[in-house]
Amino acid sequence: MPLPTNSAGNSANNSAPASRPGVNSPGFRFRCIACRDLSDSAGQNFRCAQCGDLLEIIYPGWKENRPDAEHLKSAWQKRRLSGDVTDLSGVWRFRDLLPSLESGEQAITLREGNTPLYEMPQCARITGVPRLFAKHQGMNPTGSFKDTGMTVAATFARRAGFRWVACASTGNTSASMAAYAARGGLRSLVLVPEGRISWSKLSQALDYGAVTCQLRTDFDGCLRLLQELVLHAPVYQLNSINPFRLEGQKTLAIELMEQLDWKTPDHIIVPGGNLGNSSAIGKALLEMHELGLISRLPKLSVIQAEGANALYRTLRETGGKNLVSVQAETRATAIRIGNPASWKKAVHVLEATAGVCEQVSEIEIAQAKAEIGAEGIGCEPASAVTLAGLKKLVKQKFVRPDETVVLVLTGNLLKDPDYTIEFHRGELFKESENANTLNSLRRPPIILDATLDAVIRTLEQAEKQQREKL
Repeated sequence: MPLPTNSAGNSANNSAPASRPGVNSPGFRFRCIACRDLSDSAGQNFRCAQCGDLLEIIYPGWKENRPDAEHLKSAWQKRRLSGDVTDLSGVWRFRDLLPSLESGEQAITLREGNTPLYEMPQCARITGVPRLFAKHQGMNPTGSFKDTGMTVAATFARRAGFRWVACASTGNTSASMAAYAARGGLRSLVLVPEGRISWSKLSQALDYGAVTCQLRTDFDGCLRLLQELVLHAPVYQLNSINPFRLEGQKTLAIELMEQLDWKTPDHIIVPGGNLGNSSAIGKALLEMHELGLISRLPKLSVIQAEGANALYRTLRETGGKNLVSVQAETRATAIRIGNPASWKKAVHVLEATAGVCEQVSEIEIAQAKAEIGAEGIGCEPASAVTLAGLKKLVKQKFVRPDETVVLVLTGNLLKDPDYTIEFHRGELFKESENANTLNSLRRPPIILDATLDAVIRTLEQAEKQQREKL
């Protein structure tokens, strides 16, 4: 059976023409993050043709024809009242700072973005930081921040004539890619590590029609295989090494600043996995500062799980010069990545914004997740590293109590319900010597006789426990 072809009829043995996604698009160029080589096109592996490093998208026209900051802010506000398909998207509404399309009809969109910024009063009391907010990207259409990047990358995949898109995933990327592929009339291929992702995330990819392959390897092995695949077949890669993904994910930061009335917070704290999201947010902050949209840069910090702490170790052991890969192991599956592709980009944004990288334990993640849940918000485990990390940064005096802090929650509570159920039943970390610190946060279901007295006694007991806490 022949390999799939793109609309130009390119096969695996004739991949050169197929390796030009988004070619000759006005207004932007591809630039290598290492040797700074510029190009109007990118290969299917999104690597520099000169040195093999990752690419980023830049906008040379801004130097000669810089967008007016106040005009942009006004235009973005007016678009919120529009019924146009691109204006209803919290990504394409900011299209002035994105790769351009000939028309809005080209965009593949599920009305992504437009996510809430929550005040966090209970977590503020816990951390001693009164001005604490959470930007909840788990409120995107497929339940994670991936949608903001996928709308742009999938759009440019279809625009370049590809029929097939593919990704390696710990779960959220596969769900998002499959949804946008289905929405845009594309076929999707998902490579996931067998037995190492949440079934809730995998079920999304299956329902959206992806060809899903569970490989006997970890995420990093899946990504290596994908990198080989795109060089042998006309399949468009939609992992975060694709710079179009990061352009879409930039809009999280733009929307956040708009929600804060363009008053820059002191700190933005993000989870660290493959490090594409922190890179995208940092890129947006630097661009907004350059364009005069914000007057100063917040400190962008990355928090990793101790069992998947490649960036943390890279910074401490090599000063950010050479990647220290790790064998990743954490129950926060969305960040269970030991060889992050975008580590150089992340190092750059940490240096540019004077941010830091910290690591947190599995117990600290579980505790923070329960505390976020008690706010009535909830998130998946990987998101909770932000609150756990904030506690450490406050103790280190890197974050002061009088500063404004925004936590980026990247995934919805429903992304990993097994984790939540195991936690509240007392099954999660029950063998750990620090498990007792979690007991006050557990809320196991209570089995009762079906009588009024039994329910009333349970209510009274709950009231007593609450008074004792206070």
